[in-house]
Amino acid sequence: MPAKGKHRRPKSARLTRTFAVAGTGGAALALPLFGATGAQAATPQAAPAAVAEALPASAPAAQAASADKTYTVAVGDSLASIAADQDIDGGWKPLYAANKKAVGDDPRVIRPGVTLKVGAIVQSYADAAGSAKSSSGDSAAPASKAKAEPAAAKAEAPAQQAASGFTAPVTAGVSTQYRTAGAMWSSGYHTGTDFAAPAGSPVKAIGAGTVVSAGWSGSYGNEVVIRHEDGRYSQYAHMSQLSVSTGQSVSGGTQIGLVGSTGNSTGPHLHFEVRTGPGYGSDMDPVAYLRSHGVSL
Repeated sequence: MPAKGKHRRPKSARLTRTFAVAGTGGAALALPLFGATGAQAATPQAAPAAVAEALPASAPAAQAASADKTYTVAVGDSLASIAADQDIDGGWKPLYAANKKAVGDDPRVIRPGVTLKVGAIVQSYADAAGSAKSSSGDSAAPASKAKAEPAAAKAEAPAQQAASGFTAPVTAGVSTQYRTAGAMWSSGYHTGTDFAAPAGSPVKAIGAGTVVSAGWSGSYGNEVVIRHEDGRYSQYAHMSQLSVSTGQSVSGGTQIGLVGSTGNSTGPHLHFEVRTGPGYGSDMDPVAYLRSHGVSL
């Protein structure tokens, strides 16, 4: 699964009551102008010529620049991380709605190199979603909020650490067990355990050790491999972001990255392995290993 200023659409300029004087031969005609804001504001097309001339010449250019603003997907990106980086109101949903044709039917999978719209058109989807939510009635809001809060608290609760210093790699349930058979895996079976954690969820080192690799690893996407004090290795794959580097010492529970969907992945999750050596093909049962160190899953 950086502090920036919120990206907001510029507020309509407030026009004060005044008079524009337009020449009509030798006489002068006083035109009262009444300012308006928000949905009541007059558009440049509907304004008299005198008003249109008074508008800043840079306004159309600024609007066009916002509408044309784009972002090119990089390795390790997810819609959620892009929405956060671009300060998009409403998160990844309006970003996906505005770019569904480019992304495809599955918002969890985005390809590096794809160009996404992140300007005014995305904000229009966010505004539409906000209006629809508001129209459902304020009376339902307190109940919905009360209902959502326990779930959010549960999702963010840290994994319990065993007396041995070991912990689960992420707070989530198992979605694919170790040794599950299938043609989708080159070995003919699943070499690790998948945890169904949302994109952006913290990933933690299961126990004390040293990072032996941290970076891009082909089909595993962004991964970290840690050598533990008992000589075993743990591997964490498909992450959207890494927060440790090779050679770094970690403790059980140290955050090493965020859940993502990089590499050969069908959606956000953590692929987790325990190995007898640092490389592929030396896998052992990761859940059994964690339980042997007192971790309940």
